[in-house]
Amino acid sequence: MASWTTFLFLALTLLFYTQSSLGMITCEDLDQNSCAFAVSSSGNRCVLEMKLRRSGYLELFCRTSDIETEKLKDYIEINECIKACGLDRNTVGISSDSLLDSHFTQKLCSSKCYNSCPNIVDLYFNLAAGEGAFLPKLCEDQETSVRRGISEILSSGIEAAGPVSGRSIAWAPSALIEKGLASEPAESPC
Repeated sequence: MASWTTFLFLALTLLFYTQSSLGMITCEDLDQNSCAFAVSSSGNRCVLEMKLRRSGYLELFCRTSDIETEKLKDYIEINECIKACGLDRNTVGISSDSLLDSHFTQKLCSSKCYNSCPNIVDLYFNLAAGEGAFLPKLCEDQETSVRRGISEILSSGIEAAGPVSGRSIAWAPSALIEKGLASEPAESPC
């Protein structure tokens, strides 16, 4: 009986050390700089969250979310993808709100991100689907919108106003302003 207990103890110990040496990722063990956009060994996405301490200090911590990936496990997103996709390591929570930001969508849909960062594309593909959108269509619309905006600028015949009191002002066609592709006239910093 004692030998069976010893065998079981050794087997469990070996199993534990083998798993920890294979790089098993547990979200709760990740620090703030590696949590966002990571995937645990169970296939769940890690999420950075905030907790307000009694002292009034906001503490950031990592936890396992309920969002599962289909194929990816034990993965911490690389800095090149974070940068290429226009993301931030200190992103708190997981939300589809950033898909409404045309600058973010433009980076997400760029070939540097879309073709090289499958973890991030998978995340936002699923977030878009949750909102009833199809990410490839969203990217196609983003590209078409940018091209249309450039084409409208080139074909509008509107020229930038000349110098006024030593300062120049750039004007954007009203169609671009209405579509959110340009802002109101901006003064040159010079």
